[in-house]
Order: sequence, then C-alpha cells, then structure tokens
Amino acid sequence: MSLIASAFWLMAIVGCLYTLAALACLIRFACQPGSEAIIHPTVTVLKPLHGDEPLLFDNLASVLRQTYAGAVSVICGVADAADPAVDVVERLRAAFPDADLRLVVDGRRHGRNGKVSNLINMSREIAGDVVVLADSDMRVEPNYLSDVVGALQRPGIGAVTCLYRGLSLPNLWSRLATGWVDGQFLPNVVLGLALGMAKPCMGSTIAMTRDTLGRIGGFDAFKDHLADDYEIGAAVRRLGLTVAVPARPVLAHTSASTSLAALLRQEGRWSRTIRAVDPAGFAGSIVTHVLPFAILAALADGLQRRDWVLLGVVLALRITLALSVKRYVRKDTADLILLPLRDVLSFAVFLGSFWPGSIDWRGHRFRVGHDGILTAPDHTGP
Repeated sequence: MSLIASAFWLMAIVGCLYTLAALACLIRFACQPGSEAIIHPTVTVLKPLHGDEPLLFDNLASVLRQTYAGAVSVICGVADAADPAVDVVERLRAAFPDADLRLVVDGRRHGRNGKVSNLINMSREIAGDVVVLADSDMRVEPNYLSDVVGALQRPGIGAVTCLYRGLSLPNLWSRLATGWVDGQFLPNVVLGLALGMAKPCMGSTIAMTRDTLGRIGGFDAFKDHLADDYEIGAAVRRLGLTVAVPARPVLAHTSASTSLAALLRQEGRWSRTIRAVDPAGFAGSIVTHVLPFAILAALADGLQRRDWVLLGVVLALRITLALSVKRYVRKDTADLILLPLRDVLSFAVFLGSFWPGSIDWRGHRFRVGHDGILTAPDHTGP
C-alpha cells in the first residue's frame, strides 16, 4: 500500500471512530429529560426579516400557535417598508387577530451586520421579561416557548439555544442542504457538547432575560460580527453563566436552496464563519468526512478487496448514524439515498472554505477577519 493510500486509510479509520463516538453521544443526549416552565414570565420574540423567504408565513405562524401560559409578543422587523416580508406580516395579523404581533420598519443602519442592525432597531419594542431571538427560517412546535423558558429557569443558565433539523423544499438542492444539517451539523454539535469542546449559541434560538441582554451590552455590541449568535453566547459565558442546549425542542430549519450555486454560497458562508470563530475546531472536523476519505483510500489503493470492505463498513456506520438522527428528530428516511452525494459535497465545501476570498450575504460582499469582524472586500484597516 502506498504512503498516500495509507494516509487516506488512517483518516477513514479515525473517521469511523468519530462516527461511533457521535452515535453513542447522540443516543445519550436524546434521552435527556426536558424542562417545563415553572413560572411563566412575559416573553418577547424577535424575528428580524428580509424578503419573502420560502415558507415564511408558516414558519412565523408556528410562533403564534404557542401553548405557553404567559403573555407573548412577537416583534417582526424590516429595514424597508417595500420589503415583501411586510405583506406576510399583514397576512399573519389577519389570520391571528388576537395575537400580539408588531412590525418595526426602520432603515437606520448600525454596523455591517444587517440582521443585528435590524435587531437594534427592534429593541425599542421589547417589553417581555424574557427575550427570544430566532431566525425567520425556523419552524417550531406549540410547546416551544414552554420548553425554552423552562430550560432558562435552571440554576446558572444565562441563555438557551436550540438544535435544529432540516426542512426541505421539493427540489434536489434543498434536500441536499437538509442532509448537511441532519448528517453533519447536528451530530457534530452533540459530540462536541459531550466532549466539552463545543460552545454553541445558534441563531435558531437565543433566549435570555432582558437583564442579561443589557449586561452583555445589548445588540449594539455585535453589530460588526458575522457570527453574532456565537458572539452573544460568548458574552453570556463571560458573565459566568451557561448557555444551555436542551435535547428538546428540536426546531425545523427551512433549507431554501434552489440551485447548486445557492447551496454553495450559503454553506460556504457557514463554513467560513465557523473557521473564523473556531479555527482549531474547524480544522479538527476533517475527521467527520469519513466517506470521502474511504473513497480516496480505495482509489489510491487500486480498489483492492480490503478497500471494498472499508467502504462497506464506512457506509454502514454513516447510515446507522443518519438513522439515529432521524429517529431523534422524528423525521422520515426518504432522503437517505442522497447520503453519499451529500458527504462528498460536504467535503468539497470544507476544502473550499480554506480558499481565500469574500463571502456573499444577502447580496453584499464581505471579508471575515480572524476575529470574526466583517469588513468590505477592499477594506484594509483594522
């Protein structure tokens, strides 16, 4: 066996060990009990919007169907009165006339992060004792707020964030995008939590008290950060508090990719964001790409019998992990056939994230510094 083939074999074997560890951690994590809210403080849910995204009406409507026993207000925000999301909010008001649903239209710009700028403008409407920030492409179950507020009431918890699964549109690229969420992102986070190596805080949900939000400097402190969610979590931890990631609820993330180019743009931005805020962890995630390394090992070794055995073992492990994830998030197995293609595509995105260049974010181009600060592509200052 050549030196190159041996190296690929070694990486594949390490990847198998990773997959077994991720499987064990996922099974253990999924068995954790939830936390129902003991008291029911008033809650303000913030939904920064930009455009009429696919399934936006249904995703926002899911927040208005909560069984939470306390008072809930939902604040949506846009930067432009002509934004198509405004019409969606008006339709929601007609469909849910009893809901406390408000819309903030404010074009003032604060920093380079458009979402955080929107949040700063929306902040004046915050009235709840608990503030829940959640991306617009998330869909939730009726017990969402009860579970999140319950987790926030545990001793020492400063913020709560939530895992999520993929929710695909009826096209190949969206289905492939959900495959990354289910097959790479979710088990990686669970394993990282179990090993104490991951400190996630995700835009799917960030719940905290209004007092905690004030103590970390409000949203103004994050107006130039690409990974604003990660930085909010880091700020909460600097207060000596914990960011909880409960096993429930698991949210549904709408994967809106309609082309290969759109998928690569989005996943490229995610990968470069992760690399910027956690370069060591991102580099170490190379072991998660077990199937591509098994394929490279087989090709470098000349497709010997042992290579086919390796490929069989790797596929069996990847399918077992994928099935366990789908059981945990209560999702069918219809897209399992796409797993090999998804794994190869994920490896390509991983490698591409090391290529110098800028990111595309909602029609704007930025470079990301080593500290996660956004700058214009031609910006050379600090």
